[in-house]
Amino acid sequence: MAVRSENKPLRVAICGGGPAGLGAAIALSKLPDIQISVFEQARELREIGAGIRIGYNCWRVLELLGAADGVKGHHKVSVVHRRNALTGEVVGSAGPSKVPLKYHPRRVRRTRLQKALISKVPPGIIKLNKHVSSIEDLGQDGVRIVFRDGTETTADLVVGADGIRSTIRDSIFPEHKIKFTGTTIFRVLIPQHTIAHIPDLTAATQWWHGPAGHVYHSLVDDPSEVPEQERLFEIAARTVVDPETDAGPKFSWGIPATNEKVESQFKDYDPRIREMLAQVPEGQWKEFSAFAGPRLETLTGWDKVVLLGDASHPLSGAFGSGAAFALEDGWILARAIEHARAAGQPLATALEIFDAIRSPYYLKMYQHLDDQKRKMEEAKAANPDATFTSSLKERVYAFGNEESLPWVYYNNIEDVWQSFLKGQIKSSSLSSSVPQVVASL
Repeated sequence: MAVRSENKPLRVAICGGGPAGLGAAIALSKLPDIQISVFEQARELREIGAGIRIGYNCWRVLELLGAADGVKGHHKVSVVHRRNALTGEVVGSAGPSKVPLKYHPRRVRRTRLQKALISKVPPGIIKLNKHVSSIEDLGQDGVRIVFRDGTETTADLVVGADGIRSTIRDSIFPEHKIKFTGTTIFRVLIPQHTIAHIPDLTAATQWWHGPAGHVYHSLVDDPSEVPEQERLFEIAARTVVDPETDAGPKFSWGIPATNEKVESQFKDYDPRIREMLAQVPEGQWKEFSAFAGPRLETLTGWDKVVLLGDASHPLSGAFGSGAAFALEDGWILARAIEHARAAGQPLATALEIFDAIRSPYYLKMYQHLDDQKRKMEEAKAANPDATFTSSLKERVYAFGNEESLPWVYYNNIEDVWQSFLKGQIKSSSLSSSVPQVVASL
């Protein structure tokens, strides 16, 4: 493939305005001779959901993007409890993080992360109400993107940052399919003071595990920043069913759910949880259906399309680090393009570098989730008559934590890139240097 002329800017179309798209826009905008547009399908740029976890891996990449100081939230210094939702018994806990204080995990409002990222995106490049209808490979002329409103544009690089139900992924990998996992999540943010009278709820971030799901709750605001009466409290209630038996409509975005629908799923839970759910004002709950799909063999296509964030790894679990993964993807993409251009190499080489670094990382996650599932199935087969209470500790153990998954929670994306560069120094060929990087992930 010919190297693009240096006097022509690289035209980059980023499809999706979530953390993956915004992070990529920030990272790529720091490079010279790049013309960036972010196309977001929503009519206004807003986050759907409730809270989001910002841990060490996410703080490190937010620092690289210059957005870390704008993210504030609840500092999770209290012990994290995992409870039997039926009895309230504590079955697992973890102490405060061992990393430096500024990198401790925080639970924050999703809107605060989005605001911090938007503040670092160059003005004028975000285009709203642009829902991608199709993309077409034009060969050396790039990629044509057609939108539902009838308009179109052409780009040299298309960045698919359009989420779990990615149109860009469907276009370059039409055989890849995602499906409903059986998990439905009900999310809400309510005023903290409305549940302050309920014992044990605000002392720590907690998971209350039931026979077919769990309820998670946490504070999401920094007391030094938000007045007491304005602080919010996050609830995420999950139910799990056999996906083959649930034929109703599914939505990966938030749709309204009634209080009756949510509360009916948790009638057997501890009285404190039932009381907490009862404090949610009618009309506030949002319902999300969880989707997942098999691992992609590559995250790039046509030598000019790349997938980031949920579009690239439709996992059944995001390890509480979905934002970190998305932002890391964008930062590595920028480094790969910068590196290839400095060496006079084409865009295809940059995408090959990106894929060589990020694909093995996501493969490891898929393998971990498969191992979890296998261990649970083996435990159930070994003791088919085990009660919910007796098997709960196995479930909690399989869930994992920061200490057991350091390659996820303590990942430093800058170190990963430096490892790649060291491999390149040892060998001039990409193929011989990549395995050294993969082994370190």
